[in-house]
Amino acid sequence: MNKKVLVIGGGAAGMFASVFAARNGHEVHLYEQNEKLGKKLFITGKGRCNITNAADMETLFASVISNAKFLYSSFYGCTNQDVIDFFEQIGLRTKTERGERVFPQSDRSCDVIQALQRELKARGARVWLNAKVRDVLAEDRRFSALVLEDGKRVYADACIIATGGYSYRTTGAKGDGYRFAKKLGHSVTELLPALVPMETAESYTHALQGLSLRNVAAEIRNGGKVLYRGFGEMLFTHYGVSGPLMLSASSIVGKHLKKETLELVIDLKPALTQEQLDKRMLRDFNENKNKRFKNVVGKLFPAKLIPAALGFGIIDPEKKVNEISKEERRKFGQLVKAFPATLTGLRGFDEAIITQGGVKVKEVNPATMESKLIKGVYFAGEVLDVDALTGGFNLQIAWSTAYAAGTNIGTADN
Repeated sequence: MNKKVLVIGGGAAGMFASVFAARNGHEVHLYEQNEKLGKKLFITGKGRCNITNAADMETLFASVISNAKFLYSSFYGCTNQDVIDFFEQIGLRTKTERGERVFPQSDRSCDVIQALQRELKARGARVWLNAKVRDVLAEDRRFSALVLEDGKRVYADACIIATGGYSYRTTGAKGDGYRFAKKLGHSVTELLPALVPMETAESYTHALQGLSLRNVAAEIRNGGKVLYRGFGEMLFTHYGVSGPLMLSASSIVGKHLKKETLELVIDLKPALTQEQLDKRMLRDFNENKNKRFKNVVGKLFPAKLIPAALGFGIIDPEKKVNEISKEERRKFGQLVKAFPATLTGLRGFDEAIITQGGVKVKEVNPATMESKLIKGVYFAGEVLDVDALTGGFNLQIAWSTAYAAGTNIGTADN
């Protein structure tokens, strides 16, 4: 039976849910507080929009940090291949790059937004821009109406809350969805910035601002316990560390960083064992016997890293390499394999790609995304307590949960 469906939020989840609700014959009204749709989608993937990740299902689930089991039904209901097929069918050509990351062939996020807008129009969904929703009303544990900013009430059969999180505040994200959920009786878990740069204590890390390291390994430890282990690319900033490797790490260690400092250890030469590194250093030294250590050390890593490495005082920078002892060489090799820094905290929501935490998933039906507390209220995307690593996985969560909400409107009516 056809229903009147109101969707709050014109981001990835809101547009996708609207498309599928409209495809199912419902009368759909999409309310977006900004002057245009997809503001956050526009800046994702550095403006290229990493639509999804083409990895197998096992990798997909392994890349979810919070509540992967909750996503089982929706991920299988709308797989990453389904998402790729959907965009291809509505005229958006895609390509798959390293790490199985899927992008529009044009490398333009605006093409993704325009394809969704065309489909919304083709399916008869009504889009209301500059339309801020002030409140979500329910009567007798059933959705009844939305209250707009001007006080106008819009009555309907169902409502999909797809308001996103707190991240990227410049796009207008104010966490309205959490407020609506709480007022309807839902619990909202602790909210943290995620996929966000981290701050470090040491001045030598701040002095490395702008230095990008590729193909390094990193560990984050809490005492003797390893909390995170990864490999990839990182960047030093004036306050600490960023780049894909560190952003992914932040989502895993964020809760710890709220309470304590953690140890970051970077392996600058992960392809070499300690023994192989020592042989490499010995070879460099033998080829430059009469040079001073400070003039040879640059063969091991980028020039910008030299002052920081020398600052540990393991080997006198002025010492000639033929005078360096085996023990000194060994200790310096250990520094190369375990360059240390102290993580002191996360940067804020303004710099976060996503929000960790959200509407408690135990209060939401995983097959339909309908609230277990209020009939006719559905949730989709980042407003839920689900998040994943970088690489297109968070957008896959948005598409899958939105598809579940959009295609299941009214299915559980009694």
